[in-house]
Amino acid sequence: MNDLSKARATWLEVGEDGAGQRIDNFLLRILKGVPKSHVYRVLRSGEVRVNSGRVKPDYRLQVGDRVRIPPVRMADRKPPTPRPLDLPVAFEDASILVIDKPSGVAVHGGSGVSFGVIESLRASRPQAKFLELAHRLDRDTSGLLIICKRRSSLVELHRMLREGEVRKIYLAVVKGALSKKTLELRESLHKHVTASGERRVSVQADGMSALTRVTRLKSGGEFSLLEVELMTGRTHQIRVHLAHAGHPVIGDDKYGDFALNRELRQRLLLHAAKLSFRHPLSGEPVKLESPLPAEIKAFLEKMLP
Repeated sequence: MNDLSKARATWLEVGEDGAGQRIDNFLLRILKGVPKSHVYRVLRSGEVRVNSGRVKPDYRLQVGDRVRIPPVRMADRKPPTPRPLDLPVAFEDASILVIDKPSGVAVHGGSGVSFGVIESLRASRPQAKFLELAHRLDRDTSGLLIICKRRSSLVELHRMLREGEVRKIYLAVVKGALSKKTLELRESLHKHVTASGERRVSVQADGMSALTRVTRLKSGGEFSLLEVELMTGRTHQIRVHLAHAGHPVIGDDKYGDFALNRELRQRLLLHAAKLSFRHPLSGEPVKLESPLPAEIKAFLEKMLP
């Protein structure tokens, strides 16, 4: 193991390339080779400072911010080189890229994953000066994912996402038959990290407000196909809301029906099917749709003919 800094903390000044980025993502980029859990530990402990003050992991950096980086230990071993992945492109222009992510592929490295979509894109496009995720999808969720090719488009898309100007619609196959055609799930959600460093979310009265709109598309005795619209963007929101409502997503290994999952042996049957928004720079409408993956289609044909 080698020290990043032998004894003293280092100070970095944020430039244009870091403006608008969350401090946790900034640190993960700067401290390559440092375990993700350690990065969050030094953040929570206050060893990382911005302009001499403590900040939370979701603090967004501004040009001119001075970031204190404490001495941390780096792993000697070289991380695996990301390999380019064959990722279907749903839309691309000079400022944004939308891919159709397969299930089982993480959007970024960390938590036991050497690399993900963003690292693979950077490896396959070495000439690209800027590639950053606009939002995230869980590793086992398939579907539409936006990547920004310019800092200005990233900042504007983040604003649009915060203010509900990006419409995101998912398709989910769940346990049980919904009694109503439509549902609004409004339970507040609390996010925490387990001792092993995994993110978990639970329904909690003093958590973050969340809203999920659900429409039943097809229902049988044991399963239902739902259209789910995210009105807020909390971590694992769809999965936790549906599980709390008594209709866990099939294949959900965190919040699902574990006995049923073992019986069915299915991937997470959750798909980011539709995106609609105004282009962050031109203002032109962008509407995209991803077809259901073959394995979800096959499950529906067998269980919900």
